[in-house]
Amino acid sequence: MKIGELADKTGMASSAIRYYEQSGLLPKAERGANGYRDYSEAAVERLRRIQMAQSLGFSLDAIRSVFASHEELSKDDLLRKLDGRLQEIEQLMDTLREQQQHLRALRTTLRETWAEGECLNTASLINGKLAVKEKH
Repeated sequence: MKIGELADKTGMASSAIRYYEQSGLLPKAERGANGYRDYSEAAVERLRRIQMAQSLGFSLDAIRSVFASHEELSKDDLLRKLDGRLQEIEQLMDTLREQQQHLRALRTTLRETWAEGECLNTASLINGKLAVKEKH
């Protein structure tokens, strides 16, 4: 199938398909006598796997490393990779929760300080201190 047909079947842009091929995520397509790429049905399945992995947050490098082995990923290896991604997500969520708490505290402090007609020193905010700078 030509690249346009592959793009239609997968919902991907032709440029993305060419990029995945150039970067080693998708095996090089056969070329017809006219020079056009000719993709097999296996390319559809490979692109769907790439899309699924990306939607789960796996990097292209991580996806590439799985495909580079040229072996079928064992169930245990797949579960380990999924567990690793789950751990990354949990760490990211912890970081985001902490940032959310800091932002809420800063917002509250700013509102209270401004309500009193005062301003906060920006340098002290950066250092984590909430020192009052001056009255307005």
